[in-house]
Amino acid sequence: METEKSFIPHNNQACKVSVMAIKDALYVLSGKWKLPLIMVLSEGPQRFNEIQRTLGDITPKILSKELRELEMNEFVIRQVYPTTPVTVTYELTPYSRSLDKVMDELRNWGLQHRQRIMK
Repeated sequence: METEKSFIPHNNQACKVSVMAIKDALYVLSGKWKLPLIMVLSEGPQRFNEIQRTLGDITPKILSKELRELEMNEFVIRQVYPTTPVTVTYELTPYSRSLDKVMDELRNWGLQHRQRIMK
């Protein structure tokens, strides 16, 4: 229980600031696909179809929307190469590395949770 108490702010203003920070993070990273998409792109630049195959059951429309939103929030770079046909790749920005600790913790927690519920 001690670790839970460390997350409780000591006053109302600190609580409001913490809630706003969490809301901001969730606004940028919310949804079923953003974090898995970032995980896929952590392997390096990939083409649209490669990303879709790796993620599995994501539709092209949703993948396109998620990539645009991640690009708008400076997590993804879209590179267009003047080839025939045109080649487009997506890769993470240096800014996306600010999520490394979060991604590691979520992955570890997810593995622990899966083991717990599989018992």
